[in-house]
Amino acid sequence: MTDTETYAAVAMQLAARSVEKTPDKAAARAQMLAMIGELESKIRSATIFIRQYAGSPVKLAVLPEYLLTSYPGRISIPEFADKAALEVDGPEYEALGAMAQRLNMFVAGNAYETDRNFPGLYFQACFIIAPSGDVVLRYRRLNSMFAPTPHDVWTKYLDIYGLDGVFPVARTEIGNLAAIASEEILYPEIARAHALRGAEIFVHSSSEIGSPLDTPKDIGKRARAQENMAYVISANTAGIENTTLPLASADGNSMVVDYKGRVLAESNSGETFTAFADIDLGALRAARRKPAMTNFLARQRLDLFAATYGEIRIQGADGLMKDGKAQIPDRDYFLRTQEEVIERMIKEDLI
Repeated sequence: MTDTETYAAVAMQLAARSVEKTPDKAAARAQMLAMIGELESKIRSATIFIRQYAGSPVKLAVLPEYLLTSYPGRISIPEFADKAALEVDGPEYEALGAMAQRLNMFVAGNAYETDRNFPGLYFQACFIIAPSGDVVLRYRRLNSMFAPTPHDVWTKYLDIYGLDGVFPVARTEIGNLAAIASEEILYPEIARAHALRGAEIFVHSSSEIGSPLDTPKDIGKRARAQENMAYVISANTAGIENTTLPLASADGNSMVVDYKGRVLAESNSGETFTAFADIDLGALRAARRKPAMTNFLARQRLDLFAATYGEIRIQGADGLMKDGKAQIPDRDYFLRTQEEVIERMIKEDLI
């Protein structure tokens, strides 16, 4: 691990485009590939401006959550998996990889993704693509209200991918990168697990309500950066096209936060690249290696909490597993599961 020169990272605030109204799978896939074609010119133009304006080369661009498809809505899980979820070696990733090669930069994003080990399901995946065009990180969202996660098929998933596949960290020439998906920024354990495996920069693809007031996610972004001594590059959607929701329902507040929890840049509403800032890995690494009250990582006493985390059960693993096989849930499964968890927590006097 060697220090790299200071470089710029940008959170590309772009409008997601729903595939819900496309007539079939072929039309959905064509729309997604066309959108990837549009992305390249927007990123290229943004990076040229940033280099001319601020002087640092842009080496990392972060894209918003589910940019190519928007959220599934009430489409059944198998139907959405077939229509809109990417295959790990499919044409969409190939196109994104070719784009990263031409741009000669790291591109991070988020998409729904299938896995041949779990037919009929999809996972929400964060990805990082290197300038070589290779996917160097694939992280599947672990906490989701309305979608399957690796935790729902935990035993089999862990057997296949191991813990490094659950909390992956990509050690690259621009730093150690990890991904956090959407509302997971509100769960400190997810960011901390990545930080304890070496993460220095969190890429955060999101689609959220923007506001001039502090939102829970805005607070979470600053908190996760400060407590883990890590940068957060958070890209929000600039609205969602082709849905019945008002366009700007998830728009604004993309930001770059430094390892002290300070917001270095933040976007207003609309499609924009204005959330960009320098990433100073040398300063971050110096802070992490300095004995001080502010070195929060070095002062962790994790064994204090192991028993509590190990003994108290909130939402259990393997909820979608039966007789060693993953089950395909209906859309209401997730709400029913949470209702059952709350009922049990009341009985156990936890809430």
